[in-house]
Amino acid sequence: MKLIIMGLVTGVLFGFLLQKATVLRYDRQLGALRLKDMTIVKFMLSAVSVSMVGIYLLHDMGMVDLSIKTTILGANIIGAILFGLGWGLLGYCPGTSLGALGEGRYDALWGIIGMVFGAAVFTRAYPYLTETVYTWGNYGKVTLPSALGINHWPVIAVFLIAAVLLFGFFERMKL
Repeated sequence: MKLIIMGLVTGVLFGFLLQKATVLRYDRQLGALRLKDMTIVKFMLSAVSVSMVGIYLLHDMGMVDLSIKTTILGANIIGAILFGLGWGLLGYCPGTSLGALGEGRYDALWGIIGMVFGAAVFTRAYPYLTETVYTWGNYGKVTLPSALGINHWPVIAVFLIAAVLLFGFFERMKL
């Protein structure tokens, strides 16, 4: 029960931050898709940066275990295409569609209905997918540091430097 409550609290906090950062707005979504407004990219880059450092610090202290997912190119590519099509057609990604509904924008219901429908189709198709798509480019549980044969901190440092440089570029370009 403690884990469920913790998930609920972090979900509500993340939703609050999404709303405060104005990334739930349709014009922000459209601006990101058109590469004219990087508010969403900056928000997610911040979230990934903080999370990456926090998770690896907790892992190094022995407080959490990492759950590395299998890298399967077929599934990743098809999933990315479906995600991109849904985001492009609707103007919301899964998290922002729930947040937009919370703000009273009922057009986001289409995204939520699409998520439920997609989950149902995926559930039915899963046995077939394990014999086909899930075998295309299966590289196992690999991470960038393990592929390079180095510790994770240099990779994190390079990512953080790139994030800061991207932030600076976006600010100079007024994106």
